[in-house]
Amino acid sequence: MRRTRIERTVRSDVVVVGSGAAGLMVALGAKPRTATLVTKASLGQGSSSWLAQGGVAVAWDEDDSPELHAGDTLAVGAGLSDSQAVDLVTREGPALISRLLDLGTNFDRDGQGKLALGREAAHSRRRIVHANGDATGSAIVDALARAVLDTPGISVAEQCVAVDLLVQDGRVVGGWGWDRDGLGTAFLAPATVLATGGIGSLFLWTTNPPEASGDGLAMAARAGARLVDLEFVQFHPTALACEESPLPLLTEALRGEGAVLLDADGDRFMVHEHPLAELAPRDIVARAIWRHLQEGSRVVLDAREAVGERFPERFPTVFQLCRRRGLDPRREPIPVCPAAHYHIGGVATDLRGRTSLRGLWACGETAATGVHGANRLASNSLLEALVFGNRVAEDIKSDWRPRKTARPQVKGLAPLGPELSVPPSESRIRRIMWERVGLLRNEESLAIAVDELTAIESASTIGGTRLRNMATVGRLVAWAALQRRESRGVHYRSDFPHSNPEWERRLYLTDSLPHRREARAAAR
Repeated sequence: MRRTRIERTVRSDVVVVGSGAAGLMVALGAKPRTATLVTKASLGQGSSSWLAQGGVAVAWDEDDSPELHAGDTLAVGAGLSDSQAVDLVTREGPALISRLLDLGTNFDRDGQGKLALGREAAHSRRRIVHANGDATGSAIVDALARAVLDTPGISVAEQCVAVDLLVQDGRVVGGWGWDRDGLGTAFLAPATVLATGGIGSLFLWTTNPPEASGDGLAMAARAGARLVDLEFVQFHPTALACEESPLPLLTEALRGEGAVLLDADGDRFMVHEHPLAELAPRDIVARAIWRHLQEGSRVVLDAREAVGERFPERFPTVFQLCRRRGLDPRREPIPVCPAAHYHIGGVATDLRGRTSLRGLWACGETAATGVHGANRLASNSLLEALVFGNRVAEDIKSDWRPRKTARPQVKGLAPLGPELSVPPSESRIRRIMWERVGLLRNEESLAIAVDELTAIESASTIGGTRLRNMATVGRLVAWAALQRRESRGVHYRSDFPHSNPEWERRLYLTDSLPHRREARAAAR
C-alpha cells in the first residue's frame, strides 16, 4: 500500500510532467531557469512522440508556404480550428526544424542533399520531413533527450508516478507523486507544465504506448482546470490487424507513396468514398474501413506496386514490424484495422500554453490549443508539440517571478492501492470505450458509458492512480461526446449523422459534471 504523505521535496524553477517531444522542448527552452522533468518511464521512452513514424509537417519546399499549410489544416479541422493557433504553428514550424537539425537530428535527405519530403493524407504539397524512413519520432526525441542530459540545470526524475497537482491559494505550485523508491515526493516550482501525452490506452485497440492513460488530463480536471474538445478522438485508419496491444502502426506515409486499400474482393473502395481516395482525411478513411470490417469483410493495405523492393530502405520500421509477424509487404498486402491514435481534446490553453489555472501550462497532446479543430491533419502533432513546447518555455521565461512556496499538505486523499500492470477493471474500461465511445457513437451507448465509467471511477482506489485516471478521463470523454449532438470530424454520431451549424463551436467543460443517470436527460 502506497502512502499519501509527502516524504521528500524537490524544488526548481519549472517542473515538467512528461518527457515526449513537448516536455523535452519546455525543459530545454526554460534555460537559464532550472527545471525538473518528471516521467513515469525512462527519459523519452513510453511516449507517443518516440513511436511516431510518419514525420513532421512543415512548409519547407519552394513550392510550399505556411499559408498553404494553414489552409490544409483549416480544411481538415471541420470548422473548429483556431485560425490564430494554426497560423502561428505553420509559421514557426520551419525554425523548429532548423533547431532540431542544429541538435543533430538526422532527417532524411534526397539525392541533392536537401531534406526529403513526403506527402500524407489531405496535404496539398509534399511537406512531411522524416528520419530513418519511418522512425522520425525516435530520432527527434533521442536528439532532444541527449540535449536535455547535456544541459546544466535540468534534473530528470525517471520512473516517477505523478498523482496530482498541488494548489495553494488558487495557484498551482507543483505536483506530487511517488518516486522510483515509492516515496511520496512533492515537486515544487513557480511554473508547472503538463506534457503527459494522450489517452489511447483507454481504448481496447490503440497504437499508443501503455503510458498514454490520460494522467495529465485527469490531474488537471481534479484541480479544476478548463477542458475542451474532449469528444474528438482520432482513430488511425491503418494499424496492423493482429491480436496485440498496442497495435503496430502502419504510417500514413505508405498511402502517401501510393499504397492502396483493398476489400475482400481486391477492389479499391476508397475511390467511391472521397475524391482523394486513400489520401482523404483520416476520419473518412477510418470509418470506411470500419464499415467493411463490421460487414465481415477483410481490408488490406497493398504497397507492393507503390513501394515494393524499396520497403526495407524507405519504411524500415514497418518492414520489420511485418516481418516479425510473418508478413512480407514486398510480396503480399497487409491486413489493417482502425485504432485509437490521437486525442485532439485536452486542457484548454491560450496561444502561450497557459491554462485557466495560475501557475499551470500545458502542451503536446495533453493540451487543446485549437490547432486541430475537429480532425487533425496528418503529421501536425509533432509540429504542434515542438512549437507549443517552445512557446511555453518562452512564456515562462518572459513572465518569470520567483515565488516562495511552503510545502503543501496532501489532504483528503484515500490511500491508494499498489500500481498493477493490468488492474482488474482496466480491461473493462478499455472495452467500454471501444464499444460505446469508439468510431461510431449514439446517445444510448454514450449514456451507458457515462454510467459505467462513473461506477468504476467511484471504486477506483482499489486499482491505484492509473485506474482512477483512466476512469475519470473516460467519463469526461463520453460526457462530452454525449453533449455534441451532431457528427463533425472524428466525432461521429449514428443518431446525428450530419454536421449542425449550431454546433460549430468548441465545447468547454470542467470536472463539475452530472453523473450517472442524469447524463441522458442532460443531453436532451
